[in-house]
Amino acid sequence: MEIADKWFAIVNPVAGSGRGLTDWPLISRLLRERHIVPEYVFTERKYHAIELAVEAVNNGFRKIIVVGGDGTIHEVVNGLFIQKTVPTTDVLLSVIAVGTGNDWIRMFGIPRKYSEAIRAIADGHSFLQDVGVISYYKASYKQSRYMANVAGVGFDAFVNRKYNHLKEEGKKGKWLYLWSTLKAVLRYSSTGVKVYVDDELVVNDLVYSATIGIGRYNGGGMLQTPEAVADDGLFDLTVIRKMSRLAVLLHFKVLFNGRIYKLRKTSLNRGRRIRIESSPEIAVEVDGEALGYSPFEFEIIDRAVRVVVAERFLSESAGASSGSPAPETNRPSTN
Repeated sequence: MEIADKWFAIVNPVAGSGRGLTDWPLISRLLRERHIVPEYVFTERKYHAIELAVEAVNNGFRKIIVVGGDGTIHEVVNGLFIQKTVPTTDVLLSVIAVGTGNDWIRMFGIPRKYSEAIRAIADGHSFLQDVGVISYYKASYKQSRYMANVAGVGFDAFVNRKYNHLKEEGKKGKWLYLWSTLKAVLRYSSTGVKVYVDDELVVNDLVYSATIGIGRYNGGGMLQTPEAVADDGLFDLTVIRKMSRLAVLLHFKVLFNGRIYKLRKTSLNRGRRIRIESSPEIAVEVDGEALGYSPFEFEIIDRAVRVVVAERFLSESAGASSGSPAPETNRPSTN
């Protein structure tokens, strides 16, 4: 078998409170039962998955399995763009989720159950998804990163930093994100923000949060961009203007039930380029990773990464595209 036909697995041993390590023997056995015998490497530090993805492609691998969470997927996607050996679309990326949030797989119908996720890999149904590139500032220097799923600005990034801080302290459990969110509700204040979509000023107001989505899910199942389409060449931008703490708590469930645009304070825009300015500066998180501070610029890259998806996702996507019109750029919510 040529190396291009072999799988290379990047395994994050600390993902999911250590499930990456403890469950790898089971995952490896299930892969072998499907006649998938990958070479594999465990990540040893933050950003190691980026390096491993670059090395894998440079060494001839064209099929990569991520055994980790959303952060590991984020790193591997960035590695695909750093390598210059082949176009990013020449590499097939698959995921066996062992993380905590696992938001990326929700979009594409990949099951949490290992045997079913591996079945999807064996079936080989693939999809070319869009990728975003974001520029931001850190330590006064402009930097950039690629995003595979969802970015959050303002309140979302504040929650993310609280959550990551708890994890760094060794805290574990599904309650962490909810606890971080509730703490953030009590402490976070809206910020003066200007938002430009395809060079048009669409928001100039006090903003509580802004969510930029290629995918639909973030924060462990939140639906803040519930209508996002992963290959339409557009970001979905959800902006929630200033809200009282009581209003946030009363309407908290709309973050999970897909009815976020029912809120009077919420608007939806779509576009290929987004610029966000603020005073004072605000933070951003991308795919669950805390990055830097405003101003931010987002730009879409059409159908840039080939990913393994569930067969039912392709069926549902085909049905949706045949039965509904293409989304309009800068289409605002009517609410």
